[in-house]
Amino acid sequence: MIRLTEIKLPLEHSEEDMKAAILKKLKIKAEALIAYTRSKRSVDARKKSHIALIYTLDLETDAEVQILKSHKKDPQVTQTPDTPYHFVAQAPAKLRRRPIVIGTGPCGLFAALVLAQMGFRPIVLERGKAVRERTVDTFGFWRKRNLNPESNVQFGEGGAGTFSDGKLYSQIKDPANRAKKVLSEFVKAGAPPEILYVNKPHIGTLKLVGIVEKMRTAITALGGEIRFQSRVETLDIDKGVVQGVTLASGEQIRGHHVILAVGHSARDTFQMLFEQGVFIEAKAFSIGFRIEHPQSLIDRCRFGVNAGHPVLGAADYKLVHHCKNGRAVYSFCMCPGGTVVAAASETGGVVTNGMSQYSRHERNANSGIVVGVTPADYPGSPLAGIGFQRRWERRAFELGGLTYDAPGQRVGDFLKNRPTKAFETVLPSYTPGVFPCDLSQSLPDYAIEAIREALPVFDQKIKGFAMDDALLTAVETRTSSPIRIKRKEDFQSVNTEGLYPAGEGAGYAGGILSAAVDGIKVAEAIALSMLKPR
Repeated sequence: MIRLTEIKLPLEHSEEDMKAAILKKLKIKAEALIAYTRSKRSVDARKKSHIALIYTLDLETDAEVQILKSHKKDPQVTQTPDTPYHFVAQAPAKLRRRPIVIGTGPCGLFAALVLAQMGFRPIVLERGKAVRERTVDTFGFWRKRNLNPESNVQFGEGGAGTFSDGKLYSQIKDPANRAKKVLSEFVKAGAPPEILYVNKPHIGTLKLVGIVEKMRTAITALGGEIRFQSRVETLDIDKGVVQGVTLASGEQIRGHHVILAVGHSARDTFQMLFEQGVFIEAKAFSIGFRIEHPQSLIDRCRFGVNAGHPVLGAADYKLVHHCKNGRAVYSFCMCPGGTVVAAASETGGVVTNGMSQYSRHERNANSGIVVGVTPADYPGSPLAGIGFQRRWERRAFELGGLTYDAPGQRVGDFLKNRPTKAFETVLPSYTPGVFPCDLSQSLPDYAIEAIREALPVFDQKIKGFAMDDALLTAVETRTSSPIRIKRKEDFQSVNTEGLYPAGEGAGYAGGILSAAVDGIKVAEAIALSMLKPR
């Protein structure tokens, strides 16, 4: 097949327009073009009055040799690369031990799925509940303030990514086509086929629930076993080698290959690993607020007269500013047409995150506005970052009135250092509720100073970003894991043989796609290891 890149078409175009563009570029007759598929679609919005779509296409033609020869100096016309995912191994007929996967977020799910597809019949352990039961618990917290520490936004089947925008893009290098494997499996489980080619694909929470269930069914149909409400109490380690795990129930499961895919909020698990001597180091992360604007404002700033066009959908943004005090402030996990959600997993703390449904049709846009912090800000134990997060989560709980309401402030009041008494045109989307107050004591002084400097700068890039009625909600602390469980090139812990730290919680991913890809990498490493004679 032939790959054709940089095909530029207007927003309003037909299939005939696309076909005509292909024929014109390749200088061939219509009968020579057998078929074509979209490989990628992005938006060129540099000229708001003339927004265009940019396509990469894969073509089937009976004139391939002739086309490649006549366009050999044209970088836009090449042979389509080999893109299928290739399994690295196949399990033997008789397995001495089955691999164990701890966690059913994107990393754990894809590690388990790929292991199952290779015939290794993994045992998957999840401390939380199945995704629909977990959804009931999560909505129970949002509506009635009933927090279940074992079943919430952070814990349960699907992981934290289930209650997010469901973004599926990453900047990771991917020569082995693992990312395409992830997207293909999502589509097989019910995701919209367009995620295979749009530039910034996303799925949305309600669709993710059904997709996660179908992936679970696929794993169990291939011989895998998934156990919910099965929290790992300890690793069973003998002379630096994993022998299995012990559950909170007291049950022991034997195994020499354990994938740790617990997500960034499994603080008790991190404490257990540290006490057992697994090597852990502190890692940088970010803290800040969620900011909300009318989605219509973001659409107009990004798309001008084309705002609201169905092909464009709700607009997003990406912002960064390097402050005078040496801190970097940036937008994080931007959720177009979404809501701010309660993401606490411990009693007595308030945590915010963002979520969108597939339609992205809610009235507000939201994103994190966060400040980078490093271990120098929380010196001491490798787990000191967890204590740092807890401090500000508990402070937010206090400022919100000790009810799981989040503290909030209008941007105009925040910039003028005065408390907010009521919200006006931009109403908060966070539930249980938002308590108007002064956020100046909700983060370290250097973070408040940096955000106050950054917001007017962002307003120069997106007019209205620092509008008086825009809303800040505290506090965003779970941007990434505060620790890294260091691993070697073979993906095993540097000092604990048979333990494979993986995904976002171990410090090796950020977001659904990169976590899923890391899970596949670790699954491959285990498959190859299990085929070696012991």
